[in-house]
Amino acid sequence: MLDLTGKNALVTGIANNRSIAWGIAQQLHQAGANLGITYLPDEKGRNESKVQKLVEPLSPSLYLPCNVQDQAQVDATFGEIKKQWGRVDILIHCLAFANRDDLGGDFSAVKQENFNLALDVSAYSLVQMSAAAKPLMTEGGSIVTLTYLGGARVVPNYNVMGIAKAALEMNVRYLAAEMGPQNVRVNGISAGPIRTLASSAVGGILDMIHHVEEIAPLKRTVTQTEVGNTAAFLCSDLSTGITGQILYVDSGYSIMGM
Repeated sequence: MLDLTGKNALVTGIANNRSIAWGIAQQLHQAGANLGITYLPDEKGRNESKVQKLVEPLSPSLYLPCNVQDQAQVDATFGEIKKQWGRVDILIHCLAFANRDDLGGDFSAVKQENFNLALDVSAYSLVQMSAAAKPLMTEGGSIVTLTYLGGARVVPNYNVMGIAKAALEMNVRYLAAEMGPQNVRVNGISAGPIRTLASSAVGGILDMIHHVEEIAPLKRTVTQTEVGNTAAFLCSDLSTGITGQILYVDSGYSIMGM
């Protein structure tokens, strides 16, 4: 039975009720995990109040601001976790960003600063947060991130985010090799296209979803709940032999040649 009772789980990347991170948080809560939630702070505090209201039914014991572009905030987040929890068992990394203008048109047109921004937020942040979590994973644990097929194959308009996801997937493998002796497992979920705030920035996202519905063996795309269930499985004792892997939750689309 999938049971996460007694596990401390930090979930990042919830923006609204359509976020994949929100689906994951719900399934972790249902499995009994004690949740901590981070949000991206903004000057007017709108993100804080919006996400806090959304996650209230999950009764998180920690609710913290964390902008991964500010190392001081990352340090403060894990300092508070150490103070209040003592340890962390699960880290859910659902962070990605690229400028909308770079998610369409010619890939070669991307500016260096925008390229670096996408890699920093979408790929390096996994390394950054894993390094902060590592000393607190004193009883082993599981780190799960989100990737997409565009990190392994060319997907129209995905552009610089595809490069970031490719880097993210290699991060998973190197972190798994490093943290395995500590009994910490690191895996990625490659989810099929889902309509989220982040995916809406990708040109032609609805066409991508309809294409998956036509081509995938299951003739549909996936849901937040299905991705959340896979994340909960990867965080549980049912998956203790799995690390360094990218699990496709995409209705089988990735196996198709045509």
